[in-house]
Amino acid sequence: MMKKEKFNIKQEIKHLVEIIQNMDRKVLIIFLAIAVLQSVSWYLTSRRFFRINIFPAYQDSPDIFLIEYLYWFIGDFFTYFILSIVVIKYILKEKLTDYGLTFGDYKTGIRFTLIFLIVMLPLVWFASSSSDFVAKYPHLLTARSNWSEFLIYESGMLIYMFSWEFIWRGFMLFGLKEKFGYYAVLMQMVPFVILHNGKPAPETFSAIIGGIAVGILALRTNSFIYGVIIHMGIMLSIDFICTIRFRVEDYGVGFDSLFNILSKIF
Repeated sequence: MMKKEKFNIKQEIKHLVEIIQNMDRKVLIIFLAIAVLQSVSWYLTSRRFFRINIFPAYQDSPDIFLIEYLYWFIGDFFTYFILSIVVIKYILKEKLTDYGLTFGDYKTGIRFTLIFLIVMLPLVWFASSSSDFVAKYPHLLTARSNWSEFLIYESGMLIYMFSWEFIWRGFMLFGLKEKFGYYAVLMQMVPFVILHNGKPAPETFSAIIGGIAVGILALRTNSFIYGVIIHMGIMLSIDFICTIRFRVEDYGVGFDSLFNILSKIF
């Protein structure tokens, strides 16, 4: 019968320290940075934080809901993009181009981006034939009635999408690629999908495929920029098509509906 070793807290701590010292410094920093930055986003730059701490003082403002979204977009741009750059430049001391902040293989990037968007546009058109779907987009519902507000909202969304793609398909993906290879695509996909929880089910499940596909594209082109274009292109098309359907009140999918909508908008 084997003799049980006596528990020794000092030995346990020493063993833990040895484990940490033998870990890959870069991988450790990236995982910890992602955890901290995502927590900062959730607790300080989210719409929830704004609604609880700022909204009550300015709720009479006619633009309060637009301001709420801009707070979120700009706040997460600072958190996900600016702070990630600080980690890369001043802690890891590496080049930003090594994290996908470049156009990379732009010929391949443009080709696949066009394919993605061409495939998605008809799907968005058919999905938007549902009045329930249209009722959810844009998320800032007041943007449907004011084109100026729509443009401001979408501009803010672009800033947000840039930072969102950077932290997952730039900072995390390229940061872990050296250690884990293409497994890094799956590693960045998991938190990406989790953060879609609470959204319409089709959007959440499609994030699994989308997260993997755009991750592979980022590694193939050595750039996260094409993920920004694809993600923003899809969201803009959803918001725009839902807005014009809402305005015209036409939910058909045939060419007659398309021509009717275009004639009344333009």
